[in-house]
Amino acid sequence: MASPVSTASDHPTSLPGARTGRDPARAIKRGPRRLPAEVIAATQRERLFDALVHTVAEKGYANARVSDICTAAGVTRPAFYALFAGKEDAFLATYRHGIGVLLRLMDQAYAEAPDWRAGARAALGVLLDVLAGVPAFAVMAVVEIDAVGPRARTERAELLGRFARFFADAPHPAGPARGELVGAVVGGVYATIYRYVDAGRVAELPARLPVLSYFMMAPFLGRAAAEAELEAPVDRSAPVSAPCAEQRR
Repeated sequence: MASPVSTASDHPTSLPGARTGRDPARAIKRGPRRLPAEVIAATQRERLFDALVHTVAEKGYANARVSDICTAAGVTRPAFYALFAGKEDAFLATYRHGIGVLLRLMDQAYAEAPDWRAGARAALGVLLDVLAGVPAFAVMAVVEIDAVGPRARTERAELLGRFARFFADAPHPAGPARGELVGAVVGGVYATIYRYVDAGRVAELPARLPVLSYFMMAPFLGRAAAEAELEAPVDRSAPVSAPCAEQRR
């Protein structure tokens, strides 16, 4: 099945929050053979992405200070401001970075499936697995984004619109109401995810795959056909992990 259009350059490789900001593997070693400035800046950016996710998830966006994020990343304030205009700018850059990773993983699962039904379920399963695997990112991107302001709400609206790509091959209904129907379904799935993340129950999201698959497919397949999703087992033998996240058992 064809995948939504994307290119490798559009997507980062590591989900923010999958590692700690002070991950020793990304320590910038001093010495005579100094790394190029662009490599240092890219490493600091990645560390700040991770640090921002963990700091915001722990303290809340309103209480997370730039100094807290810098400390968690092991990066100086001047280095932070060389990369970002401020906390909001850093949050939005981190959010975009993470959504790029998430959509790449979902696109891959969707493209590898034999038909729309299998692809939609696979993409949804990836979404739930990745959020459960990196709960700090789930809190930051799903719940704390509400505290950021109008720019963040615009980013979120654009993100939800991008999920329409996974309904392009869905069967009927067609017509002018199709777009509104897709928007309603995406909004309903998002609202359920929000409820679980906000309640501290993000680890339970993968188990919601049958119910959410039914909700997602019923308008397009019909209720009777979609009911099979409620009986489909959730395969937890190999959950999808975000890049650089530890494998869950």
